[in-house]
Amino acid sequence: MRIMGIDPGMAITGYGVIDHYGNKFKALSYDCIKTSSKLSLAARLQSIYSGITEILRSYRPEHFAVEALFFNKNTKTAMDVGHARGVVLLAAAHMSLDVYEYTPLQVKQAVVGYGKADKGQVQFMVKNILNLKDIPRPDDVADALAVGICHAHTYNWPGGI
Repeated sequence: MRIMGIDPGMAITGYGVIDHYGNKFKALSYDCIKTSSKLSLAARLQSIYSGITEILRSYRPEHFAVEALFFNKNTKTAMDVGHARGVVLLAAAHMSLDVYEYTPLQVKQAVVGYGKADKGQVQFMVKNILNLKDIPRPDDVADALAVGICHAHTYNWPGGI
C-alpha cells in the first residue's frame, strides 16, 4: 500500500511517500514545500497546493494521512496551519483520496510506542523504521513520514496485514 503522509504548515509543509507491505516499509520520496513570508497568502497557498498536487500525480498514493490540527496559544500560527491544511486537503480531494487524520499523540504512540515521546525519539524511529541513512530534515519531513508510518500501523487493513 502506498501512503502519503503530510505535516502541513505555511512556511514548511513536510511530505513523505512510503510503501508498506506486511511488516516492510520503503521510503519513496520525502522532502518539504517551503514558501516565503514575502509572498502573499494566496501565492503561498497556491505553491503548497501545486507542490502537493504534483507529488500526488507522480506517486499515486492509495492512502493520504495528515497530522490533525493542533491548537496552541498562538492564534496566527493556528490560522496559518489551518490555511495550509485546507489546500492540502483540497489537493487530496481533487485526486479522490480519502483523508486520514492523526493527532500528534497518536503519531508518537504508533511510531515510538509512547504518546509523550519527544521529537528526537520520533525522528530516530522514523530513520530506523524506514532504514534511512540519516534523519530526514527539516523536522517537518520526519513528522510527515511519521504520520505515514502511523497510518500504516493504525489503519484497519482489509484482510489484515
